[in-house]
Amino acid sequence: MNHPPRPVGDAAGLPERPRPPRWATRLLHWLCPPHRAEELEGDLSELFQQRVQAVGLSQARWRYVRDVLSLLRPSLLKRDKYPRPTTTTMIRNYFKIAWRNLAKNKAFSVINIGGLSVGMTVAMLIGLWMYDELTFNTYYQHYGRIAKVMQSATVNGDFGAGEYMPLPLAKTLQTDFADDFERVVLSSWTREHILAYGDKKFTKTGNYVSPEAPDLLSLTMTKGTRAGLTDPASVLLAASVATALFGDADPLGKVVKIDNKLNVKVTGVYEDFPHNTEFREMRFMAPWDLYVSSEPWIRENAGWDNNSWQILAQIAPQADFTSVSAKIKDLRLKNVPETAHVKPAVFLHPMSRWHLYDQWDKSGVAGGRIQYVWLFGLIGVFVLLLACINFMNLSTARSEKRAKEVGIRKAVGSNRAQLISQFFSESLLVVGVAFTLSLLLVWLALPLFNDIADKKLVMPWQEPVFWLSGLGFSLVTGLIAGSYPALYLSSFQPITVLKGTSSGFRVGRFATLPRQVLVVIQFTVSVTLITGTVIVFQQIQHAKNRPVGYDRSGLITVAMNTPELFGHYNALRSELIGTGAVVDMATSSSPTTQLGSRQIGFDWVGKDPAMKEQLGVMAVTHDFGKTVGWQFVAGRDFSRTFSTDSSGLILNETAVKYMGLNDPVGKVVKWNGKPFQVVGVIRDMVMDSPFAPVYQTAFLLNYNWAGVINIKLNPRLSASESLASVEAVFRTFNPGSPFDYKFLDQQYALKFAAEERISTLASIFAVLAIFISCLGLFGLASFTAEQRTKEIGVRKVLGASVLNLWSLLSKDFVFLVLIAFGIATPIAWYFLSGWLQKYEYRTELSWWIFAASGAGALAITLLTVSFQAIKAALMDPVKSLRSE
Repeated sequence: MNHPPRPVGDAAGLPERPRPPRWATRLLHWLCPPHRAEELEGDLSELFQQRVQAVGLSQARWRYVRDVLSLLRPSLLKRDKYPRPTTTTMIRNYFKIAWRNLAKNKAFSVINIGGLSVGMTVAMLIGLWMYDELTFNTYYQHYGRIAKVMQSATVNGDFGAGEYMPLPLAKTLQTDFADDFERVVLSSWTREHILAYGDKKFTKTGNYVSPEAPDLLSLTMTKGTRAGLTDPASVLLAASVATALFGDADPLGKVVKIDNKLNVKVTGVYEDFPHNTEFREMRFMAPWDLYVSSEPWIRENAGWDNNSWQILAQIAPQADFTSVSAKIKDLRLKNVPETAHVKPAVFLHPMSRWHLYDQWDKSGVAGGRIQYVWLFGLIGVFVLLLACINFMNLSTARSEKRAKEVGIRKAVGSNRAQLISQFFSESLLVVGVAFTLSLLLVWLALPLFNDIADKKLVMPWQEPVFWLSGLGFSLVTGLIAGSYPALYLSSFQPITVLKGTSSGFRVGRFATLPRQVLVVIQFTVSVTLITGTVIVFQQIQHAKNRPVGYDRSGLITVAMNTPELFGHYNALRSELIGTGAVVDMATSSSPTTQLGSRQIGFDWVGKDPAMKEQLGVMAVTHDFGKTVGWQFVAGRDFSRTFSTDSSGLILNETAVKYMGLNDPVGKVVKWNGKPFQVVGVIRDMVMDSPFAPVYQTAFLLNYNWAGVINIKLNPRLSASESLASVEAVFRTFNPGSPFDYKFLDQQYALKFAAEERISTLASIFAVLAIFISCLGLFGLASFTAEQRTKEIGVRKVLGASVLNLWSLLSKDFVFLVLIAFGIATPIAWYFLSGWLQKYEYRTELSWWIFAASGAGALAITLLTVSFQAIKAALMDPVKSLRSE
């Protein structure tokens, strides 16, 4: 029997009513669903009060506990079918809705995911490339304390820096500055040598170095120790060379012959240097003392006035490059007083700057590849930005279709934060799918990318940093890409949206303004990239078309790196010409693609006493001019008829202008006090960079100063036939060496390799940028055509032609591209004109290049938009007017 509730405690002037055990009540709430626990607690509490009066407090409490335990049955413990959503449930629901939206709007999804995946692929490839560039040389353990010892001078207002150093400088650094240097290493220049073991002969690059070099370069030894070069007749081999020479046999103790004249014992094998290191081509190291003992000319030219060698140094832990450079600045000037007019300054160039800062302008500011690192970094950011803009544009363009969805969600209780979360989840889902696809694209593209960029990049699957940066990168991209749609769509007012009034979302003149601005940004970037790519290509072609002053066709060079080739000039030449495969042959101190020596100490009548003169010097033989086909503008070639030509000079046009000589033939020029008579003047020969002015150069006769053999092949025979005949002759004179030759036109082409790689990469990125922009444009055109379906139907009924409708749907996009072109042109002109200033020999920024870039972008835009415009214009008006 139910009784009406009675007041308890002070309210009735009576003692407080007894209560059931609290722990039992808590157990009930802990185990039962909330809505059931409250109902059960009410019934049990009422029954408890009745039992207190009937059987007493103690029995009532015991029975209360018994009832609680008896009520804990599975049917009562079952949770509600519609539980209160948790954060995890809500997030899962967000992504489920996002996936359904993507599946429902397939075209929209493909455009967004495709654009983002391409953008992320470009950004990832550029990121791997930049990381490889910025970590160049970090393989070496003492990377932060290694430097090249270099010298600089300002000659006639132009700054210059060089790595050629005098031998005594190394000893001075070791003895007089022992507290500043931990190691000082002398090194010959990395060049090709012949390594032979039994019947196996290979041409490999290597250096003669001081015994401390293995420690300085942190060699990872697989056989032997780093101390292997202490023996003057030893050699350390790279693992690849050891395998090529000895196979699986133990190389230690084996005797190898270098250049057919030096027998050395293998005392160690080291791992090949990685591709992104300075000494990656160094396949062997031999002792410096062996080099000196085998080359008498080194001992004869070991003074302070001869700059012919490389010096590497490792500074002490407590030292720094700037202070040490200040200490050693005047060492060469003090020891060679006659250089006071050029004031050479010795300095340390840190290893951390070798790769990216290896060039100096006239004022002495260091630069180089670092400009391309930041350039491609910007390109990566902009290409990814283009993909994000596509997402923003297409999301906001579809906002009117989703306006009612937002209104209904708000009406049933969703707040703005939940809507923002929903739209961000869609964005993150798109980015997640795009990131996964981009990983696949990068993996597939890496081999081709490595070929183009001359890299050996790999996917760092095992690196946690890669995944953390990739996921963080995707998260940021998702937030950026989804920020505008999330904030814009979630701001709609539910009442006005559901009523269909204009205040629910933007309509009218400025409804599409944000999208138009983003499209302009896209095509501004794209047109700028296109223009830049064209200018880089033009600059390369301009340099390639430059007259070089000699004939490279059919010209090959053979290095004189074995003793068998010296002293047989006339016999070798006669044998080669006698084969009929060779037109002529001559030797020179360096190939025509490289000016190996610059000298001071020249004097002539009329020279300005304040002039800091410096001329390039190249030693040649009598037949050099006929072999390479140089062109005379005055005087004659060297001739055996004139014995005085042993003291003759041939100058190039630049040298004549540089020296201020009028009618130079017959004039006397002194070099270090020795008189030389000018016998001829030739047209400038491009021997160094094709982008730089030709250097003032003097050619002199010297058969002993020979570095390469120049051979002109018979143009009437095939190259393979001629080379076979030439090789047979060399086998006769030099049987112990492989016939190793280089075509001069191929060597000259290598001078454009860096610029061509940059041009190719920039072209690819520009094409992908246009592709991404056109994807977005295609999506917007599709949406516009869909939005104006009924308008198009009405216009067709009223007599509008397909051309009229095409013009109607296309003109807005054309206008945006024209605006982008107007913005991109001055931007491109500013940056490209600055880039071209780095080259002395450069192309001009012609107006047609900018016009062609704009016309190309406009044509691509029309092709992209026209597909949707014409498709909409050709639609049956009956279907258009029936569409809902």
